[in-house]
Amino acid sequence: MFEGFALERIDVGEAALRVRHGGSGPPVLLLHGHPRTHATWHRVAPLLADGHTVVCPDLRGYGQSSKPPTDDGHTPYSKRAMARDCLELMRRLGHDRFAVFGHDRGSYVAHRLALDAPGAVTRLAVGDCIPISEHLARCDERFARAWYHWFFFAVPDKPERAILADPAAWYGGSEEAMGAGAWEDYQAAIRNPATVRAMLEDYRAGLTVDRRHEEADRAAGRRITCPVLVLWSEKDDLGDLYPDIPGIWRAWADDVTCGTIDSGHHMAEEAPEQLAGALRDFLAPERARTA
Repeated sequence: MFEGFALERIDVGEAALRVRHGGSGPPVLLLHGHPRTHATWHRVAPLLADGHTVVCPDLRGYGQSSKPPTDDGHTPYSKRAMARDCLELMRRLGHDRFAVFGHDRGSYVAHRLALDAPGAVTRLAVGDCIPISEHLARCDERFARAWYHWFFFAVPDKPERAILADPAAWYGGSEEAMGAGAWEDYQAAIRNPATVRAMLEDYRAGLTVDRRHEEADRAAGRRITCPVLVLWSEKDDLGDLYPDIPGIWRAWADDVTCGTIDSGHHMAEEAPEQLAGALRDFLAPERARTA
């Protein structure tokens, strides 16, 4: 995987992140979702590396990145803390300004980066998400049935026990779909008790501290100032739950472009060429923008 990419472990102060980086040109940071690691990008990153410097970390708590102790408020696993990690990672790699694409849980980190570090983020792209507070404000029976794991994961201890009893049955996936190297990395992650607990802390933070941060942003009138690309998977359920995804995101940013990817939820693994093409178009400086 990742031919021509460097693999490093970089201390960013509050955590140490495992990261792959390679290519040349304007930098773009790729942030994975749950329960994946940076290896989910192994089909996309090489396609972007011809024209971009591509940086793919394991988020704190995930994969082989460090897992800081949590607290009663779950603040070490807030998206603000994860965003600080990513900002410092990019600075240590020599990138003061960069684009970012986050998928699934990584999209919330990308969103937070754009709000907390507007001078650093040149373009924001998100996949299969709306802001956490928007989900929770719209929570109904359909959402609770489809995304019940958000609430189960918030329960102390029991989700760890359920997942670790049979990680493969809980999370699914296949070597054929993911690729041998990504599958091996994923299997190691979901079978590690410390990683499972840290990944659940991400969700616990989502229902508490992350929601409060977003609500404070809205109350203060903070908006995303860079161009935003919103993508969602045609064969996943986000579009069914929310018919007005563009309208939701335009409440957070002025310059929003939306599109779909012909895939299930794991778009980087299922439709890497289409995803890479959408990102290249969005990142191209000469692109004619339409809101």
